[in-house]
Amino acid sequence: MKKQIPNCITCMNIICGAISIVLSLHYGNLKLAAMFIIFAAMFDFFDGFTARLLKVQSPLGVDLDSLADVFSFGGAPTMIIFVWLQHCLENLPPANINGFVKVLPFLAFLIPAFSAYRLAKFNHDDRQHNDFLGLPTPANALFLGFLPLSADKLTFVNNFWIVLGFTLLFSILLISELPMFSLKFKHFKWKGNQVRYIFIGIAVILFAFFRLGSFPIIILCYLLISVTLYALNKIQML
Repeated sequence: MKKQIPNCITCMNIICGAISIVLSLHYGNLKLAAMFIIFAAMFDFFDGFTARLLKVQSPLGVDLDSLADVFSFGGAPTMIIFVWLQHCLENLPPANINGFVKVLPFLAFLIPAFSAYRLAKFNHDDRQHNDFLGLPTPANALFLGFLPLSADKLTFVNNFWIVLGFTLLFSILLISELPMFSLKFKHFKWKGNQVRYIFIGIAVILFAFFRLGSFPIIILCYLLISVTLYALNKIQML
């Protein structure tokens, strides 16, 4: 029975993802749908934490966790951004809306496809034990899933073409080879964790100012810091 506790927590992750999808597509409540992505992320953290605590890690648990992540961090944000793209499409001048443009929101379905590819790759990539190659699926979900919630503060988020551009860019980042730092702590000392503590500090400040709309900005900061670290490492190697 003890072995199934982490798996039950993982299933709660899936249920949160399913609720998020229904809230987006059936009720059009994008704020609550985004909140259920947060709940899914919490269960995603605690399933692994519980498995390590109880010492019951298993290949089944790893596979189930990846399947859950495809659902909650691939499918759920896809539905939110798809609904938002449809909303932004209505803001375009009628003369600019044709059959081709109406199909473009369906490009959002690259997100679950690339999320699945990324997770399958991650499970068999020995290079990603400490840091990541490509954007982690939870980070992608927080950016795209909460993008509509930042529209009040960031007016450009109401622009169809900008939102579509973000959707395509972040889909590509999922399967890219761009090194990105992890928030996994091996210890809690300052030395060796400077980047993590600085990022967490920035995230707390941004959340205090922008609340739920802060998540896309936080993820952009995460990307900027990761790219800066990558560039500095390349310069040092010259």
